[in-house]
Amino acid sequence: MAVKVKSAADVAAKWAQVTPGRQQYYASETPAAASDWEKNTTAAKAAFQAAVTAGNIGDMFAGGVKKAGAAKYARKVTEIGVNRFGAGVTAAVQDMQSGISPMLETIAAQTLPARQPRGSAANLQRVQVIADALHKKRLALRAAGA
Repeated sequence: MAVKVKSAADVAAKWAQVTPGRQQYYASETPAAASDWEKNTTAAKAAFQAAVTAGNIGDMFAGGVKKAGAAKYARKVTEIGVNRFGAGVTAAVQDMQSGISPMLETIAAQTLPARQPRGSAANLQRVQVIADALHKKRLALRAAGA
């Protein structure tokens, strides 16, 4: 005997009607889950490594992108992203500042080789000093969990 299920349209309509009313629950319960999220996500290190190194991961990634498609991307940007953009930036100021601060400090601590005439390949060494320092800093921060 087949299992009787509602149509996807009916399920989506009910979800759209009921879920917005759960905003207060989301506001009260989600922050409390932060410590569990961090603990469980950190514990999933091996599973993450296995997933991102699976032989078919590239195909799965590309398949997911194709399934979603450019039309969905554009629709979500237009219908949701544009309205949330400003508030998202405002909410992220502290995170942006704390994230960029170690990088700016790293750049400020570098001593660059003397600038050479315009077009000189030696000028790329100036860029390389910054790139190497930032890469080293990024790896150190990630290893430290920052």
